[in-house]
Amino acid sequence: MSTPPPRTGPLTGVRILEVGGIGPNPFAAMLLADMGADVLRLDRPGTDLFPAKFNPTLRGRATVNVDMKSDAGREAVLRLAESADALIEGYRPGVMERLGLGPDEVRARNPKLVYGRMTGYGQDGPMASVAGHDINYISLAGALGPSQRVGDKPMFALNLVGDYGGGAMFLVFGVLCGIIEARQSGQGQVVDAAMVDGAAALTAMFHGMRAGGMWNDRPGTNLLDSGAHFYETYETADGGYVALGAIEPQFYARLLELLEIPMDEMPQFAMDRWPEFKDRLTEVFKSRTRAEWASLLEPEETCATAIYGLDEAPQHPHMAARGTFVEVDGMVQPAAAPRFDRTPGAARPIVQDTDGALEAWGLDEAARAALTA
Repeated sequence: MSTPPPRTGPLTGVRILEVGGIGPNPFAAMLLADMGADVLRLDRPGTDLFPAKFNPTLRGRATVNVDMKSDAGREAVLRLAESADALIEGYRPGVMERLGLGPDEVRARNPKLVYGRMTGYGQDGPMASVAGHDINYISLAGALGPSQRVGDKPMFALNLVGDYGGGAMFLVFGVLCGIIEARQSGQGQVVDAAMVDGAAALTAMFHGMRAGGMWNDRPGTNLLDSGAHFYETYETADGGYVALGAIEPQFYARLLELLEIPMDEMPQFAMDRWPEFKDRLTEVFKSRTRAEWASLLEPEETCATAIYGLDEAPQHPHMAARGTFVEVDGMVQPAAAPRFDRTPGAARPIVQDTDGALEAWGLDEAARAALTA
């Protein structure tokens, strides 16, 4: 068995016990593992949605199947928690308690442990026990409703806003905050990372704009919701698309200059004429191919880029030069982010030596045998 690459990163020395879950929970664990944390994933047999070799969110750590309903499985989890800085879990409220692995039981073994709980609706409230997915959480948080064009239905941005932006990122932030605090106080605490809370937090700026009269409640008519002609996507001659984000006046001016449109014909904030300006730009962008527009606009101060797919993004000259995508276990995937100049993280392969991982976490041979049987 090949030796895994050495663990590096700013979280080297931090131990995270990951208990089950799909979507945001493993993605959060991936982020922690990328930054050097020693993460061990414990999961119930048969819960994977697709093969691990095609799931980058499982990289950088070992996954051990555990029957947490058994006495041996429960005891193994508690033993592992004794040496962990944090435990993260992604089950519905009450599941871990029914397994005898709730915060009280785990922190009785390790008072400094931070217990991170990833759910959609949170640990309390009328909908805490209700099933849902990203699309439901962002709709409840007010993030989905404004994401629509005039006369069209709301459109979700894949499952990025709820699962990952409002979920995993806030779980990681909360757990790391808890670890820092625990090192000062000597006491752990529960982190209630609800996707409805995180997605709501992401809308903070828009609540401010609305209160200040800079945002109205009619979707598709505002600055950032497809209302503005200079913050929009347009089709090109070959069926591709470009994205404009020329919000600041200097970028808008340079854009019009390159498009050979006089400024007085398209004053930027003549909001009553935005639909008219959109129609004009629609025709303009259909006059050239996506590659032609990329060549003209991307190097300029226009805040304009071609739109690329998952298969194309790794080959873009800028992304390739930065090494934003890497190959791990034979699959192209995003590299570790963010970057550190002294203690860089890394996207590492899945750890295949589960017995060695358990031994490193302090389980003796008998306990390892019982756990992996």
